[in-house]
Amino acid sequence: MSAQRTIAKAATVTGIGLHSGETCNVTFKPAPADTGMVFVRVDLPGKPSITSHPSRLCQRMRRTALAEVVGKVEVEVHTTEHFLAACVGLGLDNLVIEIDAVELPGLDGSALDFAACLRDAGIVDQASARRYFDVTVPVSVSDNKTSLVALPHANGLKITYTLDDHGGALGGAQVVEVELTEDSFIAQIAPARTFCLAKEVEMLRALGLGKGATTKNTCVYDGKRIIDNELRFPDEAARHKILDLIGDLAHATRRINAHIIAVRSGHRENMLLVQELNRRIEAAERPAVIFDIPRILSLLPHRYPFLLVDRVIEYTPGKSIVGIKNVTINEQFFQGHFPGTPVMPGVLLLESMAQTGALMLMDMDESKGRIPFLMSMDKAKFRRPVFPGDQLRIELEVVRMRSRMSSCLGRVLVGGQLVCEAEIRSVMMDR
Repeated sequence: MSAQRTIAKAATVTGIGLHSGETCNVTFKPAPADTGMVFVRVDLPGKPSITSHPSRLCQRMRRTALAEVVGKVEVEVHTTEHFLAACVGLGLDNLVIEIDAVELPGLDGSALDFAACLRDAGIVDQASARRYFDVTVPVSVSDNKTSLVALPHANGLKITYTLDDHGGALGGAQVVEVELTEDSFIAQIAPARTFCLAKEVEMLRALGLGKGATTKNTCVYDGKRIIDNELRFPDEAARHKILDLIGDLAHATRRINAHIIAVRSGHRENMLLVQELNRRIEAAERPAVIFDIPRILSLLPHRYPFLLVDRVIEYTPGKSIVGIKNVTINEQFFQGHFPGTPVMPGVLLLESMAQTGALMLMDMDESKGRIPFLMSMDKAKFRRPVFPGDQLRIELEVVRMRSRMSSCLGRVLVGGQLVCEAEIRSVMMDR
C-alpha cells in the first residue's frame, strides 16, 4: 500500500482556456488526506466548491467537465483532464484548486506545465493509505469504431493506445505503450500536446470552441504537415490521447491497477469505461450480506413454509433493496405443485417480492408497531418457470414512499434472466 499525497505549499499558474479563450488564474493548495480534488470557483458569489467525482461529470464537446448546483449557484469547471492527468502521473490525491474562470488554462496544450508547477511546490506523503482497485476480469467498452478494454495487470497502470491515421492526416497509424510511473509520465506523456486537423478548425470555431487555441498550444495537422510548429514526438497525437485517458481515469473512485488497451477512444468512451469500473468497484466493496437470517426474522413475521427471503445483499434505505432466495427440492410447495415437473408457484414469486419490499419498510424507524400488508399488485408478468436449484435475485425499487403507503417496481431474476415482474403497493397497519 502507498500513502496518499498532497503538495507542501501553495503554487500558482495563469493561462488562457483552450476553448473559452478566457484568462484563468489557478492556485493549488495542500489538502488533508481523503479530501480529493476540490475546485473552488473564487469568481462566483460565495466561492462555491465542487469536488471531482464521477457523479458530477457533464457532457461538453472536446473536453471533460464537472457541474453541480451549489446552493442556487450553477458551478462548472471545464477541461480538467490535463491537470488531473498531471495529478495521477505525480501520484497526488488531495488538493484544493482555486480558479477564477470556468475553464482551466490550456498552457502549452499538454500537462507538462501543470506537472512542473506541482513538483516545484513539493510533494509530500500523508498518513492515510491510497486505495486501489485491481481489475481481475476484463472490462470493455466498444462500438464500431472505438474500443477500450481493461485487463488484469498487477501493481500499476499500463496503457496501450492505437490511433488511426485520420484519413492520412497523421501519416500512418500510431501505437504507444507505457507503464505509468512518475518518471515515465514526465518523460513520455506529459509533454504531448493536444491536436486537431486543419479542416476541423473552422467547424470548432463555429461551435464556439478553441477560442484560446493557437498553433503553439495545439498541434494542427494540415495533411502530414504541422502548421507553425514542430512535434515533440513522432507519435505525439497518440501520446496525448493517453494523457487524456489518464486524466479521465482520475474520476475512477479508486486508483486502477490494469492494462488498458484503447483504440481511437476519446473522452466519451473514456468516461463510459470509468463508469463501468466504478460499478465494479462499488460491487466489490459492497458487503456480501447486509441482512442475514437473524436480522430478517427480527423484521418479518413470516416463518416456514412462507418465509421466502434468505438474505439481503444490496440495500439503499428508502430507495432500493435486493434479496436472495435459494430454491431447493425440499421446498414444501413442490410436493403438490406439478410434482412430476416441480415448478415454483408464480404467486410465491410475487410473495417473495412483497416480502423483500417489506424488509425495507420494516427497517424504517417510523415502522415500529406496524406491519406491512400487500394492498395491490399491477402489471404482473411471468417470463419463465423457476425450478429446484435456481437462485432468485429479488430486486425492488421504490417509486413512492409515504409514512403508511409505498409503491415499488419489483423484478425476480435467475442467472441474469428476468423471471417475473410487477408493480407492488403496500400499506402499513398497526399491529
